Amino acid sequence: MKITAVRAILLSFPVPKERQHRNDYGVVVKNDNVIVVVETDVGITGIGAAHGGPEAIQATIDHEIAPALIGEDPTNIERLWEKMYSGSRLEPSLHRGYCHPSARGRSGERLCAIAGVDIALWDIWGKFLQQPVYKLLGACRTSIRAYASGGWAPGDEAEREMAGYAAKGFTAVKMRAEGRDGFSIRKSIHRIAAARRGIGPDVELMVDAHGSLDVSTAIRLARRMEEYDVAWFEEPVSPDNHDGLAEVRRATSVPMATGERESTRFPFLSLLEKRAVDIVQPDIAIAGGFTEVRRIAALSSAYGVRMAPHVWSAGVLFAASIHVAMSTPNSFIFEVSQAPNPLIYEIFEEPFDIRDGYVHAPTGPGLGFTLRGDIEERFPYIPGPNYLY
Repeated sequence: MKITAVRAILLSFPVPKERQHRNDYGVVVKNDNVIVVVETDVGITGIGAAHGGPEAIQATIDHEIAPALIGEDPTNIERLWEKMYSGSRLEPSLHRGYCHPSARGRSGERLCAIAGVDIALWDIWGKFLQQPVYKLLGACRTSIRAYASGGWAPGDEAEREMAGYAAKGFTAVKMRAEGRDGFSIRKSIHRIAAARRGIGPDVELMVDAHGSLDVSTAIRLARRMEEYDVAWFEEPVSPDNHDGLAEVRRATSVPMATGERESTRFPFLSLLEKRAVDIVQPDIAIAGGFTEVRRIAALSSAYGVRMAPHVWSAGVLFAASIHVAMSTPNSFIFEVSQAPNPLIYEIFEEPFDIRDGYVHAPTGPGLGFTLRGDIEERFPYIPGPNYLY
C-alpha cells in the first residue's frame, strides 16, 4: 500500500448575526475547519483534523508534506511522523535515536499539518485492519464521562444556562471566566455563583479563562472561586507562561488545567517539571496527532497527572479525540461543545453516540465515521479572521 495524495479541505461556517457576541478573543464571526485527506493506491482514504491558519496549513501540506509522503507506506506511521517532523534529517535522527526537528517542524501550522496527516494515517491503518483506532492504540474503555462546555451568559443568566446543560444529563459543566458582559473579578464571581446555584452541589463546575489573565488577577480570582468548589481553572494565564501558571497553582486549592495550545510532548514536560498543572488538555489537531498525544498521555501519567482532551470546533477532531479518550487510562472526562456549530455535528453521515452524560466509542473501522459528500458545498471556505475585536 502506498500514499498517492495528501490534500486539505478548507471549510467555514459563518456565525449568524444573532449568535455573535464578544468574548476575550473578540466577536466570533465564523468557524473554520481544515480536514486533511490522505489517499492510497488500494482505495483506502484516511481523514484527519488540523487546527491553525487554514491557508497556511494547506500551503504546508501542498508544498512540503505531500511531496515528502507520496509513495510512502502509510502504515509506517512512526517513521512518517519523524519524517514530517525532522525533514531532511530523518535518517540521522533515526540512526542516532534522538529528535532532529527541522527548522520549520517544531510547532505552529507545520505541527498542526503533521497532526492532521497523522490522524489520517491511523484512520487508514484502522480501515485496512478493519478495527477502530482506539483498539489499535490499546483500548482501556468503551465510554467516558462527558462535560458540557459553554457558559457565556452574563450575570444571573448563567444560572439558567448552566442548569440547562445539567438537565441534558451532564454531571460536569464548563463556563468561561469572561461572559458576554465583559470581565472583572466581581462579574466572574457573580456568574460562577449563579452557575453553582443552577447546577447544585453535585455537578462539577469548571472555569476557562483562555489564557487572558495576568498572574496576580488569576490568583485573586482563583482564591475567590474556591468557595464554589470549582473542579479546575483552565488556562488562567498565557500558555507561554509556565512559571506563572505554577505560581497560580501554588497560591490556590483550585486545580489547574492547560495544554490545548501546546505542540508536541516537550512543552508538556516543561509544565509537568514545573508542577504547574493538574490536568493536561492536549488538542490532537495541534499537539501532533495520535502518535504524539499518546506520548503526552504516558508522560503525564508518570507524573500522576490526569488528561482531559481538548475538543472544540471540528467534527473530525471530536471523532479522533474519542479514540484518544478510549485508549489512554489517565483520560477521565471528555469535552462536548454546546456552541451551535454544524462543523462539529453535521459533517458525518453517522451521529456521535452521546447518551446520559457519556460519550461512547464508535464501532466502525478507523475513526468510525464517514464524511458527508456535500460538505464543501454546504460549508465553503471564507477567507479572513475568525474573530473581530
